[in-house]
Amino acid sequence: MKNTDLNSLFKKIEKDMTFLKQCLSEVLWDLGEKDLVNLAFSEEVDQIDHIDRPETEEKHIQVMSIYLQLLNLVEENAAVQFRRLLTDASGPSAVRGSWGETFTRWEKRGLTPEQMVEIISQVQVMPVLTAHPTEAKRISVLDMHREMYLNLVKLENPSFSNRERKVIEQDIKALLERWWRTGEVYLEKPTVAAERNNVMHYFSKVFPLALKKSDDQLRQSWIEMGFEEDLLCFPEHFPLLQFGSWVGGDRDGHPHVSAQLTGETLSAHRNAALEIVSDQIQKLAANLSFSEIRNEVPTELVKAIASKEKEFGEKGKHAVERNTYEPWRQYLNLLMLKLDNALERNLASPAYRDSGELLDDLKLLRNSLLTIGAKRIAIDLVFPVERQVQSFGFHLAKLDIRQNSEFHDKAMEQILQSVFPDLPAYGTWEEEKRVAFLTKELQSERPFGTVDKSFGTEADKVLDVYRVIKGHVEGYGAEGIGSFIISMTRQLSDMLLPFVFLREAGLSRHHFPVVPLFETIGDLKASSRVMEDFLSHPFVKNQKIKVQEIMLGYSDSNKDGGILASRWNIYRTEQELTEVANRHDIRFKFFHGIGGTISRGGGKYHRFLESMPFGSLSGQMKLTVQGETIAQQFANLLNATYNLEMLLSGTAYQSSFYWHPQETKKFPVEELKQLAEYAQAHYQALIKHPSFLAFYGEATPIDVLEMSKIGSRPARRTGSRTLDDLRAIPWVFSWSQSRFNLTGWFGIGHALDKMKNENPKAYQALREQADTWPLLRYFLIQIETNLMGADPEMMEVYADLVQDEKVKSELMDLIRSEYELSLNTIAEMFNDDREHRRESQIDSMKRRTRELKSLHQMQLHNLKKWRSQKKSSSEEADFLINRILEITTALASGLKHTG
Repeated sequence: MKNTDLNSLFKKIEKDMTFLKQCLSEVLWDLGEKDLVNLAFSEEVDQIDHIDRPETEEKHIQVMSIYLQLLNLVEENAAVQFRRLLTDASGPSAVRGSWGETFTRWEKRGLTPEQMVEIISQVQVMPVLTAHPTEAKRISVLDMHREMYLNLVKLENPSFSNRERKVIEQDIKALLERWWRTGEVYLEKPTVAAERNNVMHYFSKVFPLALKKSDDQLRQSWIEMGFEEDLLCFPEHFPLLQFGSWVGGDRDGHPHVSAQLTGETLSAHRNAALEIVSDQIQKLAANLSFSEIRNEVPTELVKAIASKEKEFGEKGKHAVERNTYEPWRQYLNLLMLKLDNALERNLASPAYRDSGELLDDLKLLRNSLLTIGAKRIAIDLVFPVERQVQSFGFHLAKLDIRQNSEFHDKAMEQILQSVFPDLPAYGTWEEEKRVAFLTKELQSERPFGTVDKSFGTEADKVLDVYRVIKGHVEGYGAEGIGSFIISMTRQLSDMLLPFVFLREAGLSRHHFPVVPLFETIGDLKASSRVMEDFLSHPFVKNQKIKVQEIMLGYSDSNKDGGILASRWNIYRTEQELTEVANRHDIRFKFFHGIGGTISRGGGKYHRFLESMPFGSLSGQMKLTVQGETIAQQFANLLNATYNLEMLLSGTAYQSSFYWHPQETKKFPVEELKQLAEYAQAHYQALIKHPSFLAFYGEATPIDVLEMSKIGSRPARRTGSRTLDDLRAIPWVFSWSQSRFNLTGWFGIGHALDKMKNENPKAYQALREQADTWPLLRYFLIQIETNLMGADPEMMEVYADLVQDEKVKSELMDLIRSEYELSLNTIAEMFNDDREHRRESQIDSMKRRTRELKSLHQMQLHNLKKWRSQKKSSSEEADFLINRILEITTALASGLKHTG
């Protein structure tokens, strides 16, 4: 990227922000907030210390929050426009991670267009939306974001007259006034049902449009490469994009996710999906007004119409008579009848049992158009409907069911105590005894109890959800059910136990994927042994599994080992598990449990995918999209399309090494392993420091975040005051709010310095590959980004909250020295200066420095006051906590992430 291009981008951002800042100032001025305008947009940050009226402070916070959110939208829009200009100027391969780049790289490797299509058609990607408590903004505010973005896009249109642009400007001002009058902080915790409604907005309103635009992008990139169009024109040639959800199915440490709520979620998903499909079929019928007088009707279509008309009797006759001489519409009318019966649950009449039946009927429709030479119509009109049904089916999104292995153990213990009261408690059994017992039980179809038998609290909660799923599957099939995920999988028995629960509920034990989640560094290291045991088990071998899903956790591995150790162990785990899969002649589908922040695996998708071991990605991939990341990546259509393209194209490119291996350059793997071990040891020395928890509890606003209303899930798994029990999201969020960003860099400086001094040959081997080894480059860029987002001045100020001077001094000496060492040692790994390499991030941080500093000062002021009286139940303490949460939300907007 040329400096001139970047300068043009920066000027556009500056111009748009000047315009929006003026609009916001005028709105506030009209509302009688003249003093607030002067205060909020003054260059004198320190004057906020003199605010003595709570209502003025609250308004100031909201102005800063809106301003920072507008800045995010402007930067997002500028990036979209920049990519457009880049593509026009330099061709489709100019955008990193795009289909154009993938095709160009494949050509250089010698792949033919036929081989490319073969790879693309085997790609299956599933983003899974979760309800983790990381979206600090209310849904109504997110809706305003979408409206504002659309207005910004409108202003890009050069054909608008000055009068028309004035109308858009007035719309923006009206929107800003609505925004100003709307509170931004959740005053009550959102329910799981409310979170479900939020993610369903994306499934039903955003992703269907983004899928179509993403498909258009792939097709156009293919054509621009000069490849034969017929090779890539039908749905079976395109990658399969489906969606998953944890909202209503994830009960790991979440007391509010009941079996009833899971059943309601499955029904809500199905109804929404059928409405989408119904709307698509109706639009298709409206457009396919072909007359049999002008077109020869293929025999296969005539026979299909006659057969379906007869199947529906009188209703079929009326459906056909509605469009005399228009056989294609007649056919679609009959499809609508069958779809209506599915939607109305009128299963006594002819109704689609699953989306596969509808896809077969749509394929017949497509072929009938191809027979008469209407290929363009088949691609333009029928193709998008086929793709929608492929992606959303009759289920909208697959609902994963997640529970903790320890909870499963308690459930099994209660079942056995009820049935075999003389047996020792299941929780006391050694692993060998557990496996032997479960193996024997899996040979039997006999359940432990009747369908309605109660065994105990945990057992009933587990079995109730399995029974709800059974009821749904019996009525509507299994396509809406995702995976049964076991958090904290540690051993073989953890994976065998869910099969017994499936049997107990009367569900097939050969149909639903049971998926381990390896989270901590210890669990990641043990994963290959666990999967070897699992695939070697006679019950599993009899199932003849072809693809086994495995989930890898980024959050807990980061929390207990630091960022470098987390990333390295996930990479090594993928390598080892790929070897296990090859030995058993199956494929592993990796499910990456990434979060919104870099600490938890977030970042650019193309870099993330390129960093994977060659040959480990075999076409299928799942990944979580959490909290505020959902809105950041998918709230507007153009950005959603871009991110889907990065996911699909990147997965296709990385998977090509599975089907078309090539000799790769030797990388210093052992040296990187040693570096990760150095970093882990230094990181763990910090978190195990006897005063660390005391420092952490005072130097960050973790006590406030645990009281926030930004998600339905509790901040701690069991409520105990330990680091192990604290969820990774508030752990990262708290360090981010106090600008330490410690979870995303601590340990790297020590590790690089130690290797440089003690093993200079290994250090040099790594330094020589810093720009050429995708994995190492990914690590360094991610960690450097976190370092640059940290603020040493703010670290010192937040550390002043620590009352024990000795604790403060000891911990800050460690953190301060490691921060400076990390910045310097990473800079030494690259040949270019940071100011040149990271110009965009530096510019973005400069633009928001003043506002962030104002908010930090207000947060610190109120945090001190609240902590001095939080033990009391005074109204003042309640008022302060809400005020701090307002500031926290505003800071999260400016920093562009929470946890």
